[in-house]
Amino acid sequence: MNTFGNLFRLTSFGESHGAGIGGVIDGCPAGIELDLGFIQQELDRRKPGQSKLTTPRKETDEVQFLSGVYEGKTTGTPIGFIVWNQNQHSSDYDNMKSVYRPSHADYTYQTKYGIRDPRGGGRSSARETISRCVAGAIAKLVLKQYQISVQAYTSQVGEIKLENNYKAYDLSLTEQNDVRCPDPEMATAMAERIKQVKGQGDTIGGVITCVIKGVPVGLGEPAFGKLHAALGQAMLTINAAKGFEYGDGFEAGLYQGSEHNDLFYNDNGQISTRTNYSGGIQGGISNGQDIYFRVAFKSVATILQEQQTVNMEGEETILKAKGRHDPCVLPRAVPIVEAMAAMTILDYYLLNQAYQK
Repeated sequence: MNTFGNLFRLTSFGESHGAGIGGVIDGCPAGIELDLGFIQQELDRRKPGQSKLTTPRKETDEVQFLSGVYEGKTTGTPIGFIVWNQNQHSSDYDNMKSVYRPSHADYTYQTKYGIRDPRGGGRSSARETISRCVAGAIAKLVLKQYQISVQAYTSQVGEIKLENNYKAYDLSLTEQNDVRCPDPEMATAMAERIKQVKGQGDTIGGVITCVIKGVPVGLGEPAFGKLHAALGQAMLTINAAKGFEYGDGFEAGLYQGSEHNDLFYNDNGQISTRTNYSGGIQGGISNGQDIYFRVAFKSVATILQEQQTVNMEGEETILKAKGRHDPCVLPRAVPIVEAMAAMTILDYYLLNQAYQK
């Protein structure tokens, strides 16, 4: 299960402390101008060491394309790419080889496969998401031709959260601070909270909100291929993701139908809705309104404090992790959420073309 998508597909490979992380993208339309600067920019938004709020691991994360591109454009054939690892400190994990880190994939991987790579978590490391950002950047370039945009931002860190709908904020300010929050004042408070828990050798979680604009009516299937289900599945494949809600989500349970229905009206010859509680999706199919959703992320499992655990023999022991780790995943997860959303929307856009006469 290392392949994502139906028509636009990504197959990823690589481990955190292996030679590199790479992938193969299949189903990308031919003739797409491959903006290498934009793709690298998307990787730079995800890479470690970009601020004091992230892991200090230093990686250039420069992507090298191996196939599927000619004279700067996609050829319609498989696009192969790789990002070489350059700054591994594998010795940081020597004391973890025979013990199970709390809330990590160590125990489940070991039990399922009978073997695991303890260096940075191996395949379970968030470094695997490099391949998603490359494929997501290419998906964004394709979607741009259809006037579809994807924008995510940090909307909550711990107990500090934005209270308003995304329309209340200038989302162009998202990249103006290290937290990637469009509210400068709240961004400062979030950054201070992250620094506080980092100083305690601890970690903290939060929420990322994503908005997709320009999606046409008709993407998604009525039963098992609902668009919101596909987006939810995509988000929950991201490391540390624990929850997904779209539109009003769980808040929808507080209202009566007379309060919550999105009423239709004729907007200068175009059918539209007066509200968008549904989050741009009705019956599993996009309705032409903005699609918006929230993804909850847990605190990073690796903390620089002593924790009780057991070793591979089941003997109780104490573990204190070493190495370079994120105190909060949110700032670097914003571009990953966008990448997974872009791939999902493009995939369903291509699927929908099969219905067109």
